[in-house]
Amino acid sequence: MNYKLIDFNVVGDHRGKLVALESLDLIPFSINRIYYIYDTKEGISRGFHAHLDLEQVAVCVKGSCDFILDNGENRKIVHLDSPNTGLHIFGITWREMHNFSEDCVLLVIASEKYDESDYIRDYNKFKGIVEDGKEK
Repeated sequence: MNYKLIDFNVVGDHRGKLVALESLDLIPFSINRIYYIYDTKEGISRGFHAHLDLEQVAVCVKGSCDFILDNGENRKIVHLDSPNTGLHIFGITWREMHNFSEDCVLLVIASEKYDESDYIRDYNKFKGIVEDGKEK
């Protein structure tokens, strides 16, 4: 499966806690885009796509959500609920996000700027690409 969990270094004292993320360090790629998802509605899921080249690290900086990750053969549920842990998704991996808590703020750090041509939005096309072992 094309993912790994990254434990972030936390610095803290009586004033609070701080997590610093830097390109090519804890974030294993150059950062070209950062966005966040919040104010999600109950019962609404997001994602339902894969990427040809993009790498991402997702962090629930508040609240929680579930990722379903699929490599074409296996599906895995990864629960995110800590600002100290990032989910690094790489390779051609189908992703869905479900079960957002009411207070969820999901931060996503991406290796590339938005490029619609990098998205695979059809699950059958995704399966075909995985089975062919090449990008279409």
